[in-house]
Amino acid sequence: MTAIIDYGAGNIFSVKNALDRLGADSELTNDPDKLKAADRLILPGVGAFPAAMKMLGESGLKDVITAQARLKPFLGICLGMQLLFEKSFEFEECAGLGLLEGYVDMIPEKELVIPHMGWNKLEYLNDSPLLDGLGDEEYVYFVHSYKAFCPDNEICAYSEYGSSVPALVSDGKTVFGCQFHPEKSGETGLKILQNFVTLSGRDD
Repeated sequence: MTAIIDYGAGNIFSVKNALDRLGADSELTNDPDKLKAADRLILPGVGAFPAAMKMLGESGLKDVITAQARLKPFLGICLGMQLLFEKSFEFEECAGLGLLEGYVDMIPEKELVIPHMGWNKLEYLNDSPLLDGLGDEEYVYFVHSYKAFCPDNEICAYSEYGSSVPALVSDGKTVFGCQFHPEKSGETGLKILQNFVTLSGRDD
């Protein structure tokens, strides 16, 4: 079962609908016991980084998430991806979950329209099981004003919007993040979600 973490800052229903389309067993929950029992976890998110971290802290889910993300497949989506990093400078410096190296800051290209909204091509950098079966001309849908600044070894795919925008990131083990919205990215996004829900936990 895939648990979609409901902490008050997520696009949870669109993610649930996408998983339902795939026939995947999933549940919206903020119950720590259900998160621990799930085979994999999804952390959606829309809104501001500091507010989301506050909600995770107040809900008591922060420690559960960081522990479980090291044990089983874990996917952050949009803001949920940004929360995976060490910190963000959105409005104020704010610590994140620290599951990936790097930080989040505003897209620096002032001549571009911000927020970045629209379809962009995925460019591949490092292998990821979430990219299995995708072709060379895959486009995904973004809505964001901030992006990750992180080591290249964490970037599985990126898109160009003035400069390189990390689009799909991973620790190479259990933690994954999509800056784009796979649930709004047509067949490409559904394939990425399908790849995720077939992942199993770590053996070590």
